[in-house]
Amino acid sequence: MDWDLLAYDAAPVGIVVTQHRVIRGCNASFAQMLGYQKAELIGQSFRLLYGTTEEFEQVRDIGMAPLRADTAYSDERMLRRRDGGQIWCRFRAQTRTPDDPLAQLVMSIAVIHDGPPLSLSARQRQVVSGLGRGLTSKEIARELGLSPRTVEDVRARLLKRFEVKNAAELLAHLTVG
Repeated sequence: MDWDLLAYDAAPVGIVVTQHRVIRGCNASFAQMLGYQKAELIGQSFRLLYGTTEEFEQVRDIGMAPLRADTAYSDERMLRRRDGGQIWCRFRAQTRTPDDPLAQLVMSIAVIHDGPPLSLSARQRQVVSGLGRGLTSKEIARELGLSPRTVEDVRARLLKRFEVKNAAELLAHLTVG
């Protein structure tokens, strides 16, 4: 028995290897959490998993400095499933090529929202992602090129929608479903 292959394919988290953000390999858990067959994902751009090109590019930009400095990066983010639903997940990446971090990246992705599929707008996903990284509304606004008031409005609508009192409760709600 090939124990290494078994560990990779049967891991309880999604594992994916990319080359310049194109999926070159993944385990069954990764494909299953997103509603695909493994063969359907191989050769696809990671763009497939984001609602907009802007979001796809923004996520790249956020992680580049940590990957260059430490060869690793992690955060929590929304990914789009095949059925259009979204999953809130913990994302960890390790580059094998620090001088060109996206040339060869190994990632693990674990679902942390286990309830019904989420449906958030691109802006809501951006704000939740910033909150998940511990950013303030001002920091999120600066990162997104928005006014802090706009971020506060999005945040307030999310709090109301999920019937929670603050960002910590919102993130906890998204984490446990």
